[in-house]
Amino acid sequence: MCGGAGTRLWPASRPSRPKQFLSLTGSRSLFQDTVSRVVPLVQTGGELIVVAGVAHRHWIAEQLDELGVTARILLEPEGRGSAAAMAAAAIRIHALDPDGIAAFVASDHHIPDHAAFRAALIQAVDGARDGRIVTLGVRPTSPSDAYGYIKPAGRGLSAVEAFVEKPDAPTAARHIENGYLWNSGNFIAAARTLIAEMQALAPEVERAARAAVPTDPGAFRQTLTEAFLAAPDISIDYAVMEKTRLASVLEVDFAWSDLGAWDAIFAAGTGNSGDHVLEDSSDCLIRAAEGTLVAAVGVSNLAIIVEADAVLVCDLSRAQAVKPLVDTLRSRAPRHLDFPTAPPEALAPGGRRFADWLRLRALPTWSTLGQTGNGLFVEALSLDGRDTGRPHRARVQARQIFVYAEAGRLGWIGPWQRIVSTALARIQTDYLRDDGLSRTLISASGAAIDDTPRLYDQAFVLLALATVHAAGHEDAALEDTAVRLREALLRQVLPNGGFAEAGDHPYQANAHMHLLEACLAWESAGGDPGWSTLADDLVALALDAFIAPDGGFLREFFRADWTPAEGEDGTLVEPGHQFEWAWLLTRYGQGRGDARALTAASDLYAAGRRGVTDRPEIVIDALNADGSVRSRQARLWPQTEWLKAALILAETAEPDTRAILLEDAATALRALWLYLTPDGLWHDKHLPGGGFVPEPAPASSLYHIMAGFQQLAASWPALVSNGGAPLSLD
Repeated sequence: MCGGAGTRLWPASRPSRPKQFLSLTGSRSLFQDTVSRVVPLVQTGGELIVVAGVAHRHWIAEQLDELGVTARILLEPEGRGSAAAMAAAAIRIHALDPDGIAAFVASDHHIPDHAAFRAALIQAVDGARDGRIVTLGVRPTSPSDAYGYIKPAGRGLSAVEAFVEKPDAPTAARHIENGYLWNSGNFIAAARTLIAEMQALAPEVERAARAAVPTDPGAFRQTLTEAFLAAPDISIDYAVMEKTRLASVLEVDFAWSDLGAWDAIFAAGTGNSGDHVLEDSSDCLIRAAEGTLVAAVGVSNLAIIVEADAVLVCDLSRAQAVKPLVDTLRSRAPRHLDFPTAPPEALAPGGRRFADWLRLRALPTWSTLGQTGNGLFVEALSLDGRDTGRPHRARVQARQIFVYAEAGRLGWIGPWQRIVSTALARIQTDYLRDDGLSRTLISASGAAIDDTPRLYDQAFVLLALATVHAAGHEDAALEDTAVRLREALLRQVLPNGGFAEAGDHPYQANAHMHLLEACLAWESAGGDPGWSTLADDLVALALDAFIAPDGGFLREFFRADWTPAEGEDGTLVEPGHQFEWAWLLTRYGQGRGDARALTAASDLYAAGRRGVTDRPEIVIDALNADGSVRSRQARLWPQTEWLKAALILAETAEPDTRAILLEDAATALRALWLYLTPDGLWHDKHLPGGGFVPEPAPASSLYHIMAGFQQLAASWPALVSNGGAPLSLD
């Protein structure tokens, strides 16, 4: 449970980053420590579920990634107290396992003895199986007025006689003498038991939570609906525990603190951080922001907390007074209640900057350093702009022809016609075989290295020819060449539709996707009716076979009968391809008025969106069919496909959905900027822990980059308010 407003530990803890996401007692955050405590229980057959505010999804994703832990995540649109959070989690757990028992664990507690904590949870499960709601009661070490207390009926696991609010110090001392325990705020109960007690004792909470929990039990990240806001804002103690007859408490004797104020951080013994120098001073807690030095002379018993925009100095004995201080700040200095942040770049300025980067950096770089004197495009450039000397694939030549023909169509005044003409000549003389199909690979001298006619390569040669034709390039043979290639392909159609690809995965969706793209490009360029017919056949295959009928997502690999491939191949889901197919099916559906294609596109977009991480917001490489993460690496190309899909779907969406999609498009463009370098090159593979794989920039990425800009330019007039002049490359 990751709630909290972030007030008692101000200024380090604030609403956008409450204390559970801070490193207060070591190198890891309290949330990460909590995850580490319970993961061994999960690994023996359980599941980890995180309930948190939607505003904190970035921190959760980032910190889980750092640990390499996968969790189901329920996001609250707004915090409504622990009762509603636990009700939503219990309803979710019950949907996954009607007999499930939950340990509801606070994410911001300091419990150094992880093994003792796990042992206590396991012991409490026995009571939960008997229909009890068990809370952990910590044996006090001092008469603290910072905690609530529990009066147990006996020792060990026993009934609760009373819950007591935070007392003053003398009352707390009497409670300890009478055997009272600290209320730790951790609970263990069968999901069905807690739900039943909620229905009886807090029905408004249960009804709102049930209405808010999405119905798909398999999704790994879900946001509760707005129905959640109807839940009363109430704690589980008030809603259930103080009323139920099922309350039990398990007495535990491990070190525990809820780290509710700076004195508790000091008592934990590991709270100091940052640069500081103390002279003739003692018993102080110092936290200095990066780049700041704290120096103090002749002081004691102080907390000195320095952030970039605020400094707190308080006597440790008055640490509980920070919360009312924050209340005062709401009226006197509200800007300091959260961290100052620069607004993210919006779509319009990002689009203009994108156009400038292509026009001034990328297109000149890849037409000079990226094209040899004999017309062949290089496969990759090192990040200092040097050719890596690899043999030349047909797909790269075709993709770069597409890029420069499209650049010319969009107004680029560079020598695109010469660039395209020299590259086309190499396609026609060195790549096209006698049967009209393209071989895979040639050397720098033009000698054939791999004569295989891969479907993927044919698709891109067709796309290049269509784009050159649409750009008005003078070559009367373009369409004849394309039709000859298409007819050669059609002689290889499989009995149950589609085409086989060369290599280890003959039955795949990806090559068909690019063939559909080429068909739609020729259709737009005024090609003969055969392109529309082939496009119809490819879309039918996608809707009937590639897209899972019960999940709305697209698989990658298949058997010969177009049923899912066996093993891991059949469960691979690439978020980038969900977006790419969504873009294509929207184009197709809009042109045909095909409602089925448009519905499938919307479903695919949602499937792709499940592959967007939260910190940073970026599309990762691969999921499994059940929605779990297969690879957290994130390549460049899925970011452009997210951009394209969001833009084209926004064109005809209802106003509320349109606003969401346009914000997605802006976010996708910001994700793309993470990869692009100022000199017109790029990184390709973003690592899960941050940073990039150190490798040359692959030329093939420029196709995706230009395709993203192409859709942005097409959508610009309708979607970008006050965008001014059309987006172009002139």
